[in-house]
Amino acid sequence: MTNTFFAEAYYFLTIPLMLLIHVGFLSYEMGQTRVKNVLSSGIKNLLAFAFTIVTFYLFGWWFYWALPTGFDVFALFTTAVTDCTPDADGYFSADETMGYMAISGKCYADSIAWPWGASAQYMGPNMGDHASGVFWGAFALFAATTASIASGALIERIQTVGFVILAIILGSFAWVVGAAWGWHADGWLVTKWGFHDFGAAGCVHAVAGFFALGVLINLGPRVGKFNADGSANHIAGHNMMATVIGLLLIIVGFFGFLMACIILPGESWSYLTDQGTTIYGTPMTLSALAFNIVLAASGGIIGAWIFTKDPFWMMSGALAGIIAVASGLDIYFGSTVIVLSIIAGIIIKPCAEWLESLGIDDAVGAVTIHGTIGLFGMVMLGILAGGYPGLFAFVAEEDLAAVQTISFSGQIVGAIVMFLIGFIPGYLVSLLLKAVGMLRVPDASQVLGLDVVKVPAQAFPEGMNSPDSEA
Repeated sequence: MTNTFFAEAYYFLTIPLMLLIHVGFLSYEMGQTRVKNVLSSGIKNLLAFAFTIVTFYLFGWWFYWALPTGFDVFALFTTAVTDCTPDADGYFSADETMGYMAISGKCYADSIAWPWGASAQYMGPNMGDHASGVFWGAFALFAATTASIASGALIERIQTVGFVILAIILGSFAWVVGAAWGWHADGWLVTKWGFHDFGAAGCVHAVAGFFALGVLINLGPRVGKFNADGSANHIAGHNMMATVIGLLLIIVGFFGFLMACIILPGESWSYLTDQGTTIYGTPMTLSALAFNIVLAASGGIIGAWIFTKDPFWMMSGALAGIIAVASGLDIYFGSTVIVLSIIAGIIIKPCAEWLESLGIDDAVGAVTIHGTIGLFGMVMLGILAGGYPGLFAFVAEEDLAAVQTISFSGQIVGAIVMFLIGFIPGYLVSLLLKAVGMLRVPDASQVLGLDVVKVPAQAFPEGMNSPDSEA
């Protein structure tokens, strides 16, 4: 019982730590907006969090358990709950979508992840259940993080309702599919290709970053961002201090994010009972995180300082440093982490400037920091850790020679899949919203300021919000 309560408390504490990610995004994005748009950016962040959490409860969690082995649409719609009869071990032998772990597929998803019906055993108060709620809570915060990642790129010109729809698609569907395929011990990218992504550089960061890219193509730039000759103007936020502090709070929250990626000793997913594991069942310790998170953040700051001397890019470099090594935080030695994170810090500004040269107005560099660096991290793990054991879940100790290993080709395939899972829905849904007039705020309203036009409150004393008070 002591171990059970400790596990429950461990995951429970990751939730408020991950909430600091959203405190950070709130400060970061509000600081990066102009005075006339501060509250509208804050409202967008609050709604992204709230709607993503609710919809992840209603259907997002179900997708994670239903889809690891791929889109077997026929099985998803033809396997009835009454067909799902657990065997003596509690597994659903009638479920044709079952894979390696024997717990994924529609029957299992129906039994634990629908918040209604007789089969919903774990989506509400249950005194006999010590883990599902807090484990769901940790995943729900992952989902909300994806929406917050994308939101920063879109500030100062996206409609609120349109953004909420996009946040729901990203936070309760797109990233969940990526997680089911590559962040699950039964995911087809893992079992068939040897894909490995411990810290979710792919299914969270890359998916969210490239979802934002798909939206940005249809959303267009802020009024005044580009000149007639295509050259770009710098649009400064109103409060660099709030931006930098917000970025540091995101780093603090990532300690909770990454510790929630560990399966504690004794959980049923692995033969290992004396230490923690990754979500793939491979050995993992908190000691690895203690070394590698702080080293990665530090390396990213150093790399960005070498190249820019700009505090915005330095703190963005800290985030990029962690993302660059996130896939292999459970594997990398500290010296490797330092090198990779410094490289990430060096390349983020040139990559962001290249994207801007294509006419893309990413207000906070989210596509680069999360998308590009997420791809970089996945590919580098394939180069540096190819052949390393990548999947132990449900493998008996005597069968370890047969475990799946990390492969370079698998990391490449995974990177491509994560790009497409993010970009395609981001582009298509935003294109539809654009067609029905629900995507972009009219240019005249942008000039006046979204707070002036849409928000029944003022962020600052009288006069500071007026369009004449800023360029």
